[in-house]
Amino acid sequence: MKTKTPAKPKKTTPPAKPKKTSLPTVDAAAPAFTLTSDAGESVSLKEYRGKWVVLYFYPKDHTPGCTREAIAFEGATAALRRKGAVVLGVSRDSVATHCSFKEKQGLHFPLLSDPDSEVHKLYGAYGDKLMYGRKVTGALRTTVLIRPDGKVGRVFTSVKVDGHADAVLAAIDAQAPAKPARG
Repeated sequence: MKTKTPAKPKKTTPPAKPKKTSLPTVDAAAPAFTLTSDAGESVSLKEYRGKWVVLYFYPKDHTPGCTREAIAFEGATAALRRKGAVVLGVSRDSVATHCSFKEKQGLHFPLLSDPDSEVHKLYGAYGDKLMYGRKVTGALRTTVLIRPDGKVGRVFTSVKVDGHADAVLAAIDAQAPAKPARG
Protein backbone atom coordinates (compact mmCIF):
# COMPACT_ATOMS: atom_id res chain seq x y z
CA MET A 1 0.00 0.00 0.00
CA LYS A 2 1.32 3.39 -1.00
CA THR A 3 1.28 6.19 1.47
CA LYS A 4 0.44 9.62 0.28
CA THR A 5 3.04 12.24 0.78
CA PRO A 6 1.67 15.27 2.49
CA ALA A 7 0.74 18.04 0.08
CA LYS A 8 3.03 21.01 0.11
CA PRO A 9 1.41 24.00 1.71
CA LYS A 10 0.22 26.50 -0.88
CA LYS A 11 2.09 29.75 -0.97
CA THR A 12 -0.13 32.62 -0.18
CA THR A 13 0.60 36.00 -1.55
CA PRO A 14 0.07 38.85 0.86
CA PRO A 15 -2.56 41.32 -0.32
CA ALA A 16 -1.18 44.13 -2.43
CA LYS A 17 -0.46 47.23 -0.44
CA PRO A 18 -2.12 50.39 -1.68
CA LYS A 19 0.17 52.26 -4.05
CA LYS A 20 2.20 54.75 -2.05
CA THR A 21 1.22 58.28 -2.97
CA SER A 22 3.19 61.39 -2.28
CA LEU A 23 2.36 65.03 -2.58
CA PRO A 24 3.74 66.96 -5.51
CA THR A 25 6.65 69.23 -4.67
CA VAL A 26 6.22 73.00 -4.82
CA ASP A 27 8.15 74.42 -7.81
CA ALA A 28 8.25 71.00 -9.53
CA ALA A 29 6.37 70.36 -12.77
CA ALA A 30 2.78 69.37 -12.06
CA PRO A 31 2.15 65.74 -13.03
CA ALA A 32 0.52 65.47 -16.48
CA PHE A 33 -2.91 63.87 -16.74
CA THR A 34 -5.87 63.37 -19.02
CA LEU A 35 -9.30 62.57 -17.55
CA THR A 36 -12.87 62.47 -18.82
CA SER A 37 -15.00 65.48 -17.90
CA ASP A 38 -18.68 65.69 -17.07
CA ALA A 39 -19.16 66.70 -20.74
CA GLY A 40 -17.68 63.36 -21.83
CA GLU A 41 -14.57 65.05 -23.26
CA SER A 42 -10.93 64.31 -22.49
CA VAL A 43 -9.36 67.10 -20.46
CA SER A 44 -5.57 67.38 -20.13
CA LEU A 45 -3.58 69.61 -17.83
CA LYS A 46 -1.50 70.82 -20.79
CA GLU A 47 -4.63 72.54 -22.21
CA TYR A 48 -4.41 75.06 -19.35
CA ARG A 49 -0.78 76.11 -19.78
CA GLY A 50 -0.58 79.88 -19.25
CA LYS A 51 -3.39 79.87 -16.66
CA TRP A 52 -3.55 79.25 -12.96
CA VAL A 53 -5.22 75.89 -12.32
CA VAL A 54 -7.07 75.15 -9.11
CA LEU A 55 -7.06 71.35 -9.14
CA TYR A 56 -9.21 70.25 -6.26
CA PHE A 57 -9.77 66.64 -5.23
CA TYR A 58 -12.89 65.79 -3.28
CA PRO A 59 -14.32 62.49 -2.00
CA LYS A 60 -17.85 62.22 -3.40
CA ASP A 61 -20.53 64.06 -5.36
CA HIS A 62 -23.83 64.87 -3.58
CA THR A 63 -22.34 64.79 -0.06
CA PRO A 64 -22.64 67.78 2.29
CA GLY A 65 -18.95 68.79 2.53
CA CYS A 66 -18.24 68.24 -1.15
CA THR A 67 -21.35 70.20 -2.10
CA ARG A 68 -20.30 73.15 0.10
CA GLU A 69 -16.80 73.09 -1.40
CA ALA A 70 -18.11 73.01 -4.98
CA ILE A 71 -20.54 75.86 -4.28
CA ALA A 72 -17.73 77.92 -2.71
CA PHE A 73 -15.54 77.45 -5.79
CA GLU A 74 -18.51 78.31 -8.03
CA GLY A 75 -18.99 81.50 -6.01
CA ALA A 76 -15.31 82.36 -6.44
CA THR A 77 -15.26 81.62 -10.19
CA ALA A 78 -15.53 85.26 -11.30
CA ALA A 79 -12.70 86.36 -8.98
CA LEU A 80 -10.59 83.40 -10.08
CA ARG A 81 -11.25 84.17 -13.75
CA ARG A 82 -10.08 87.77 -13.22
CA LYS A 83 -6.81 86.33 -11.91
CA GLY A 84 -6.47 84.08 -14.97
CA ALA A 85 -7.42 80.92 -13.08
CA VAL A 86 -9.63 77.95 -13.85
CA VAL A 87 -11.14 75.40 -11.47
CA LEU A 88 -11.06 71.65 -12.14
CA GLY A 89 -12.82 69.37 -9.65
CA VAL A 90 -11.69 65.74 -9.50
CA SER A 91 -13.34 62.78 -7.78
CA ARG A 92 -13.66 59.04 -8.29
CA ASP A 93 -17.33 59.44 -9.26
CA SER A 94 -18.63 58.48 -12.70
CA VAL A 95 -19.29 60.98 -15.47
CA ALA A 96 -23.05 60.39 -15.03
CA THR A 97 -22.85 61.22 -11.30
CA HIS A 98 -20.79 64.34 -12.10
CA CYS A 99 -23.46 65.45 -14.56
CA SER A 100 -26.27 65.18 -12.02
CA PHE A 101 -24.17 66.88 -9.31
CA LYS A 102 -23.15 69.72 -11.62
CA GLU A 103 -26.71 70.30 -12.80
CA LYS A 104 -28.21 70.13 -9.31
CA GLN A 105 -25.67 72.59 -7.87
CA GLY A 106 -25.49 74.92 -10.91
CA LEU A 107 -21.74 74.46 -11.36
CA HIS A 108 -19.98 75.91 -14.41
CA PHE A 109 -16.49 74.44 -14.09
CA PRO A 110 -15.44 70.96 -15.27
CA LEU A 111 -15.74 67.95 -13.00
CA LEU A 112 -13.29 65.22 -13.93
CA SER A 113 -13.76 61.50 -13.35
CA ASP A 114 -10.83 59.49 -11.95
CA PRO A 115 -12.48 56.12 -11.18
CA ASP A 116 -9.19 54.25 -10.73
CA SER A 117 -7.69 56.98 -8.50
CA GLU A 118 -4.60 57.20 -10.72
CA VAL A 119 -4.52 61.01 -10.82
CA HIS A 120 -5.47 61.16 -7.14
CA LYS A 121 -2.35 59.09 -6.43
CA LEU A 122 -0.15 61.27 -8.67
CA TYR A 123 -1.18 64.28 -6.59
CA GLY A 124 -1.09 62.63 -3.15
CA ALA A 125 -4.87 62.85 -2.85
CA TYR A 126 -5.49 59.17 -2.10
CA GLY A 127 -4.55 57.32 1.05
CA ASP A 128 -5.45 56.45 4.60
CA LYS A 129 -7.72 58.68 6.66
CA LEU A 130 -9.93 58.42 9.71
CA MET A 131 -13.64 58.34 9.01
CA TYR A 132 -16.02 58.10 11.96
CA GLY A 133 -13.15 56.81 14.07
CA ARG A 134 -12.15 54.05 11.62
CA LYS A 135 -9.11 53.97 9.38
CA VAL A 136 -10.17 53.80 5.72
CA THR A 137 -8.37 54.25 2.42
CA GLY A 138 -9.88 56.69 -0.04
CA ALA A 139 -9.84 60.14 -1.58
CA LEU A 140 -8.21 62.85 0.52
CA ARG A 141 -9.59 66.38 0.26
CA THR A 142 -6.61 68.10 -1.36
CA THR A 143 -6.15 71.15 -3.59
CA VAL A 144 -3.13 71.76 -5.77
CA LEU A 145 -2.58 75.24 -7.15
CA ILE A 146 -0.71 75.02 -10.45
CA ARG A 147 1.00 78.14 -11.74
CA PRO A 148 0.72 79.35 -15.35
CA ASP A 149 4.22 77.93 -16.03
CA GLY A 150 2.88 74.43 -15.24
CA LYS A 151 4.67 74.12 -11.91
CA VAL A 152 3.12 73.45 -8.53
CA GLY A 153 2.58 76.70 -6.65
CA ARG A 154 0.97 75.40 -3.47
CA VAL A 155 -0.50 72.22 -2.06
CA PHE A 156 -3.39 72.35 0.41
CA THR A 157 -3.82 69.12 2.39
CA SER A 158 -6.48 68.11 4.90
CA VAL A 159 -8.63 70.87 3.46
CA LYS A 160 -11.33 72.35 5.63
CA VAL A 161 -14.15 73.40 3.32
CA ASP A 162 -15.21 76.65 4.97
CA GLY A 163 -12.99 79.51 3.80
CA HIS A 164 -10.95 77.30 1.44
CA ALA A 165 -11.88 79.09 -1.81
CA ASP A 166 -10.77 82.37 -0.21
CA ALA A 167 -7.47 80.78 0.87
CA VAL A 168 -6.87 79.67 -2.73
CA LEU A 169 -7.55 83.21 -4.00
CA ALA A 170 -5.11 84.59 -1.41
CA ALA A 171 -2.48 82.03 -2.47
CA ILE A 172 -2.73 83.20 -6.08
CA ASP A 173 -2.36 86.82 -4.94
CA ALA A 174 0.69 85.90 -2.85
CA GLN A 175 2.40 84.23 -5.81
CA ALA A 176 1.31 86.42 -8.70
CA PRO A 177 3.96 88.90 -9.83
CA ALA A 178 3.29 92.41 -8.60
CA LYS A 179 1.89 94.71 -11.25
CA PRO A 180 3.76 97.99 -11.70
CA ALA A 181 1.97 101.04 -10.33
CA ARG A 182 0.72 103.50 -12.91
CA GLY A 183 1.51 107.05 -12.19
